[in-house]
Amino acid sequence: MLIPVILSGGSGTRLWPLSRAAYPKQFLALNGEQSLLQDTVTRLRNLPDVTAPIIVSNAEQRFIVAEQLRAINQRASDIVLEPCGRNTAPAVAIAAMLALRASPDAVLLVMPSDHAIQNAAVFQHLVGQARGVAETSHLVTFGIQPTCPHTGYGYIRRGTPLGDGAHTISAFVEKPDAARAADFLATGAYYWNSGIFMFKAAVYLEELAKLKPTIYTQCELALASARRDLDFLRLDEAAFTACPADSIDYAVMEHTQRAAVVEARDLGWNDIGSWTALADVVPSDDAGNQLLGDVHADAVRNCYIRSESRVVAAIGIEDLVIVETPDAVLVAHKDAAQDVKHIVDRLKAAERNEATRHQRVYRPWGSYEGIDTGERFQVKRIIVNPGASLSLQMHHHRAEHWVVVRGTAKVVNGEQTMLLTENQSTYIPVGAVHRLENPGRLQLELIEVQSGAYLGEDDIVRFDDQYGRTAA
Repeated sequence: MLIPVILSGGSGTRLWPLSRAAYPKQFLALNGEQSLLQDTVTRLRNLPDVTAPIIVSNAEQRFIVAEQLRAINQRASDIVLEPCGRNTAPAVAIAAMLALRASPDAVLLVMPSDHAIQNAAVFQHLVGQARGVAETSHLVTFGIQPTCPHTGYGYIRRGTPLGDGAHTISAFVEKPDAARAADFLATGAYYWNSGIFMFKAAVYLEELAKLKPTIYTQCELALASARRDLDFLRLDEAAFTACPADSIDYAVMEHTQRAAVVEARDLGWNDIGSWTALADVVPSDDAGNQLLGDVHADAVRNCYIRSESRVVAAIGIEDLVIVETPDAVLVAHKDAAQDVKHIVDRLKAAERNEATRHQRVYRPWGSYEGIDTGERFQVKRIIVNPGASLSLQMHHHRAEHWVVVRGTAKVVNGEQTMLLTENQSTYIPVGAVHRLENPGRLQLELIEVQSGAYLGEDDIVRFDDQYGRTAA
């Protein structure tokens, strides 16, 4: 039994301002119609003997994961919620323990949710190749055949042959400088470290218990005291928080005698770790530009320019990254694209919302987007998915006006229940118990005007909520 494990808890700050902690890059459609997470899941469907994946995420992103799976008609074996980030070794340990409940011979295919793989046929062949090696109780990683002396990746040096195109691993090397990376490329004995693994669940746990017993023990405790919450599995917070934060490489692969690597050639792999990395997988025009959205360029060369909400005009520039969103614009030289996280850190230090949240905020029922705000008023655009419903709630400090612009709204307003269609509206007084629901098959879109002394999202008293929430 092959059980995919998809790690989907990252924050993706290197692709700011498009990727932010509240809605990071794995949930974005960066190069096509599907998000990176959806692409990762879809890629697994034609593998033999494969089960529904185990997704490891966090509480804040849980409904985004669930909605993106629903949108591609994909169920998960489990959606595991980490109470805090503890790197990949504990996350995979939890998944391995769950897999053993399904089968004592379970083989895990561990993948990040935010990588691009362009050649699906090669991927399927490599999975079959790696599985044969994993069945011999090796811990296998995919080594990407390097195409340039890249300094943004860790490297793996292959050792002695094992058969089936696999080798032992002689060494893991941290991100090198340019000179060392060039030497690695020249030898032909080094691979980029992909972060993709395959091994028997039992073998991984055996090695983890031997090499990092505290991680193993705390994961056992976190899973033993986990609780079900709708479609999610919440790990015990105290036990998991006490777990050391280590990567699979550091905790196991660098120390085990069972590590192996299979060469991934012509896979079309990219970790989308920076704007320049994303540019590598987007088609270019004759001047080497990648222009996405409403972009108008004149005498522009070798630039990645992306518009999300308005026209972007560029004249006489070269080797730049320009990314426009409704509330932030990034302009960076391609040589400095890896340093975007420094800007994000400064915004966080200044407690700017732009560091972590978009103007559009996603909720389990849909989304809302701030349009305008001023003293004692706020205007939002609200989208409610078909069949979805907001909680039955009330506000102490604000009144609300709702105007339907598309679809049908079922509204509870105090003692009244009514259906509103396009161009119809209602007024929700301060303190009135109310609910908004979309009973139709199309998205419901409405404009909400809030007025009052306090307009914060925490001014919500919930009486009934189908998503089990107690906060906004």
